[in-house]
Amino acid sequence: MNKKKLTKVLVLLLCTFCIFMEAKIKLPALVSDGMVLQRNQKLKIWGYADAGEKVSVAFLNKSYTAIADKNGNWNIMLPELKAGGPFIMTVNEIILKNILVGDVWVASGQSNMELPMRRLKPLYANEIKNAGNQNIRFFTVPQKYNFKAPQTELEGGKWEATDPQTILNFSGVAYFFAKELNEKNKVPVGIIHTSLGGSPVQAWMDEKSLKKYPEYLDEAKKWQNDALIKSTESDEQALSKAWYTELDRTDSGLNQHWENFDLDDSGWKTMTVPGSWEDQEGSFDGSVWLRKEIMLPKGSADQPAFLNLGRIKDADVTYINGVKVGNVTYEYPPRWYDIPAGVLKEGKNVIAVRITNGSGKGQFIADKPYYLEIGGRKIDLKGEWKYKVGAKMGKMAPGQTFIRWKPTGLYNAMISPLVNYKVKGFLWYQGESNTGKPTEYGDLLTTMITDWRSKWNEKEAPFLIVQLANFMEPKSQPVESNWAELRNQQRTVSLTVLNTGLAVGIDAGEWNDIHPLNKKTIGDRLALQAFRIAGKKNITADGPVYESMKKEGSTIILSFKSGTDHLTPVSELKGFAVKGPDGKYEWAKAKIEGNKIKVWNDRISNPVAVRYDWADNPDGNLTNKSGLPASPFTTEQY
Repeated sequence: MNKKKLTKVLVLLLCTFCIFMEAKIKLPALVSDGMVLQRNQKLKIWGYADAGEKVSVAFLNKSYTAIADKNGNWNIMLPELKAGGPFIMTVNEIILKNILVGDVWVASGQSNMELPMRRLKPLYANEIKNAGNQNIRFFTVPQKYNFKAPQTELEGGKWEATDPQTILNFSGVAYFFAKELNEKNKVPVGIIHTSLGGSPVQAWMDEKSLKKYPEYLDEAKKWQNDALIKSTESDEQALSKAWYTELDRTDSGLNQHWENFDLDDSGWKTMTVPGSWEDQEGSFDGSVWLRKEIMLPKGSADQPAFLNLGRIKDADVTYINGVKVGNVTYEYPPRWYDIPAGVLKEGKNVIAVRITNGSGKGQFIADKPYYLEIGGRKIDLKGEWKYKVGAKMGKMAPGQTFIRWKPTGLYNAMISPLVNYKVKGFLWYQGESNTGKPTEYGDLLTTMITDWRSKWNEKEAPFLIVQLANFMEPKSQPVESNWAELRNQQRTVSLTVLNTGLAVGIDAGEWNDIHPLNKKTIGDRLALQAFRIAGKKNITADGPVYESMKKEGSTIILSFKSGTDHLTPVSELKGFAVKGPDGKYEWAKAKIEGNKIKVWNDRISNPVAVRYDWADNPDGNLTNKSGLPASPFTTEQY
C-alpha cells in the first residue's frame, strides 16, 4: 500500500474512532465509581447518548435496557436494593466499580455546613489521623451559580471514601453525622455535600418557590444578564486592585522590609495581644505591622514547629526571622502555620505580622489561643507586642456584591442537578445570612423544604435543621435579638413541618467565632433526629420542648412535650425573662416543679409571656435527663 492510500485509511479509521467516541455513553458525575446508592427505594440510573442508541445496564446479576430519546436522554429504573457492597455496574462499555448501597443524605447550607475537617484539627486530630472507613463516602458538589435556568448536570465532583487525606475536605458536621449513622445502623452512608459560605436561604430556592417574594425574584432576574455580571465583577476587581495597590505603595513596612530579623524596632509602640491597635491609634483602614521577640533553647533550628495566631481581622502575612510562614486573606480562618525545620534558631527569634484591614475594627480576636509550639512545649504569645502603622487609607476598601449569593443561583447550579439521585433525606445548616430579616425565614424555609421534597419526589423525606449556635458578646439585660428570632423560626418549622428535626446548638457556639469548632456535637444531634424520625426505639432526640403556658396569679407555669420533660434539677435555672403589661421583658426567677417550670418576677404582678434564652449569646441551662439543651423559645404567638 502506497503512502497516499495508507494516509487515507488512517484518516478514515481516525474518523470512525472519533464517531465511536462521540457516540459513547455519558454518565452524570454522581453516577460514578464509588457511589453510594439509596437502599429500599427504586433507583434511577440516567445519562446521555446518541438519539436512538440502546443502553444496557447490568447490576447484581440483572440486566436492564433503555433507548435514548431524540435528545439523547435515557434512564433506567432499578428495583429496591438492600444495603451492601461493594458491587460492580456496567453501562454499555462503562464499568463502575466499588458501589455501595446504604443511606444517602444531601448536606447543604452555608459556611458552618461547608466548614471542612481540616479547620477542626485542634479538636479532632486523632479522628483525622485514624480515619479509614470505606463505608462513609462524600461527593462534594462544585460551587457554581446560574440565574438563567435549573441545570441538569454538575461540572465535576467525585465520590471519595474516608481516609486521613480525603477527610480533610469533608464537611465536619456531615462527617460526624455520617459516622454516627454508620456505627448505629451498620450500613454505608453517602453524603452529597452542596453548600456555600455566606449564602442566604433564597439562593437555594427556585423561582416558583419565591413567588411570594417579588423583590427576590426581581433580583434573580437582574443577574440573568451575563454582561451585568461581567461588568460588575470587572469594576469591583478594578476598584479593589486599585485600593490594595495604593496601600502597598504607601506602606512603609513593605518598602523598608519590617519583616526582617535585624530590623531596629526600638522606637515602635507597644500593644497587648489579643487586642486592637485602633484602641491607641483611633479608627482607620489600612495596614499595621507587629513584631514579637522570643528566645528558644539550643537545638531549635533542627525542629519543626507550629504557630497559632488565633484569629485576626482582617488579612495577615506572617514571618519568622524574615521568612514568610503563612498568610490568610480574610478574617474568619484561624491562623495556623506549620514552621519547617531550619526557620527557628537557638536564642533570639522574631515573629513579624503584617495585617491589612479594609473596614471595621482591626484586631487580634479575644479568647483565642496565641502560641508557638516546638518540641512539645508551648510558648505563650499573648501579652506585649511592638507595633507600627504601615499606611492609613483615606477610605475603606471597596465592597463586593457577592453575586453568587443572589436568589435562585445556587438552586439552579447546585441543587437541581441532584434531583434524579435518590436520597434518604436532607441536612440543613444555614441561617446566619438571614438574620437581617429573621421574621420571613420560617416561611422561606418551609417553602424550600416542600419544594425540595417535591423535586426528589419524596414528600416525607427527613429534613434535619441545625439551629444557630450562641454567638457574639452576652448582654446584661433582656434585649431584642435577630439571632434569637431566627432560632425561633427554625424551632417553629421543626414543630410544624412533618418529619423535620432540630439539632439545638445553643450550647455549642463560641462568642468570638461565627464558625465554632464543636461540630461533633452538632453531627451527633442531627443523627439523633434521624433515628427519631426513623422510629428507632429508646431514643431521646430533643431537650425540653416547650408546649404550653398557664398563668397562675403572678406566675407562669410552663409545660413541655411528653418524653422531653424529664427535667434536670439545677441549683439555679438561668435564661428566663418575663414580659409585663408594659411590653418590656425583665429577667425572671424560675423553678422546676416536677415536669413543669414556674417562672416569675417579684416586680411584675401580671406577667403576659415568657422567653427563654432569647439573646445572641444566652446563658440558659435548661436540659433534660438526656443531657440535651432546650431550644430558645417564646410563649408569644405571632
